[in-house]
Amino acid sequence: MLLWLTTLMPQPVADQACLATTVYLEARSEPVNGQLAVAEVALRRRDRGRWGDTVCKVVTAPHQFATTTTPGSFEITNLEAFNKAWQIAGMSLHNWQLPVAERRMVVPRADHFATTAISPAWSHNRPSVTIGEHAFYAVN
Repeated sequence: MLLWLTTLMPQPVADQACLATTVYLEARSEPVNGQLAVAEVALRRRDRGRWGDTVCKVVTAPHQFATTTTPGSFEITNLEAFNKAWQIAGMSLHNWQLPVAERRMVVPRADHFATTAISPAWSHNRPSVTIGEHAFYAVN
């Protein structure tokens, strides 16, 4: 498993590591707003509790994020992109600690996203916001 080390980390550090890895795997070539939107979806899912009560549980829920579909032997080789993902994760976690009315939302209510190259069955007739190569949806 790509994130095995997070089980040994204090929860705030583990959450940032899991979120940064998710942003890296899902959106490292996307604009900053696209990376922030991926992080926002994961944090919104954590708040809703349906996919887990920590960021790590949310992003490792089966078939929900790239962390579960990427081979365990995958290596993070673009350190510049990972450093940016780490910063995005930290900013997102900080933003999410604010009262809801004060949070900067990139994709309000979105709890799903997919590459624009596909059209998942769950996305039909749902409003979306497109940022870069991803469409973000409010499904639940």
